[in-house]
Amino acid sequence: MIGQQEGAIATAPIDASSHRHSRFLARQPILDTKLNVVAYELLFRAGWENIFQGDHNEGTRQILDNLLVVGGEGLSSNTLVFVNCTREVLISRLVTLLPHRRTVLEVLETVPPDDEVVASCRALKKLGYRIALDDFCGDDSMRPLIDLANYIKIDFRAIDADARSRIRSQVKGCGAALLAEKVEEEAEFATAVEEGFSYFQGYFFCRPTIMAREEVPPNQMNSLRLMLAMSHTPLDQTEVEGIVKADAPLCFRLLRLVNSPINGIRGEIRSVQRALLVLGEDEFRKFAAIATATGSGRRAPHALTSLSLQRARICERLAPHLHQDPLEQYLMGLFSLLEAILQTPMSAMLKALPLRPPVRAALLGEQNAVGGPLSIARSYETGDWDFSTSSKELLGLDPNLVNKICLEAACWAETALRNSGS
Repeated sequence: MIGQQEGAIATAPIDASSHRHSRFLARQPILDTKLNVVAYELLFRAGWENIFQGDHNEGTRQILDNLLVVGGEGLSSNTLVFVNCTREVLISRLVTLLPHRRTVLEVLETVPPDDEVVASCRALKKLGYRIALDDFCGDDSMRPLIDLANYIKIDFRAIDADARSRIRSQVKGCGAALLAEKVEEEAEFATAVEEGFSYFQGYFFCRPTIMAREEVPPNQMNSLRLMLAMSHTPLDQTEVEGIVKADAPLCFRLLRLVNSPINGIRGEIRSVQRALLVLGEDEFRKFAAIATATGSGRRAPHALTSLSLQRARICERLAPHLHQDPLEQYLMGLFSLLEAILQTPMSAMLKALPLRPPVRAALLGEQNAVGGPLSIARSYETGDWDFSTSSKELLGLDPNLVNKICLEAACWAETALRNSGS
């Protein structure tokens, strides 16, 4: 629960009228070398536009207000939260509204390291907050903040290898961990690890390097069979039972789930048929989505698995508002990351799935009406809402509704993974 910390410095009031504004939130995962999620950076927008228009100090107040309104429960998955801070936020101590144990204060590159800023950062760190320096480029004037920093973030695409080497020498011994931002390819991730970066931000885990091939590998066929079965309404219980029985890990996960104390079922359930009846069709669809992502994608990090479920949920919930079919949209959101999860080209997998041509086209990157919910899901992940300026249909959606659906989907995905034991 977000609230005033004991002993925190008093804060300036936040204008309650800002509650009426439209607000969007995006969260971007931060991973370690083993691809475990260690934090999320939270990004906010005041509406469809991808920039804040107006006074920057009021903008930062709006950001904090947004965080307090939407709440932090479920968004951070019990990890750290990185929050961008301007000079005004740091000086006024507004950030003491946030829980110090889980909050990293990210000092923006536009904040000058003057005496007031350094004193505020020092005081906030004594209260238990962690400090991160955003878009660090090696400026010697930042030395007072370098000595306070827990994390130093470097734009991996804006800073070349030689400059990164100089920065590593400059900050050596300060105790701050290096965090590589905008890591979008596996090769960049490998380079960053080799250079000594400890943490990574970017969607490299969604874009694996895949050898060109036309057929789906045999060890992935059962996953596709399961997804194919999920596309039918109602489910063919006999078909599903056969698929589960043919996959020992899948069978184990199903029986473990239905026999979990969380379900409150008396007596052991030892048959797949009985387990499917007890679980029910809706819950089985959720289980199958998680099992496919975590069981078949052996290398898929938690962030990727959560992202696939999050997209599915967003697409499903947005579907009625955009005159689309919820089940079809759920599957499209889920399938949108199949290439990364199953390490197989999307074009090859689509041949095995009974999807309508517009859905296939959207999954292959074409912009169309069917792909509208998926575009929103992707924008929620990155904080980039520029697509909206070219879509009157999407602009017609209530921004608060969109944000509510996206936030709920993020929490739902994490809860689903936690309850499955994944």
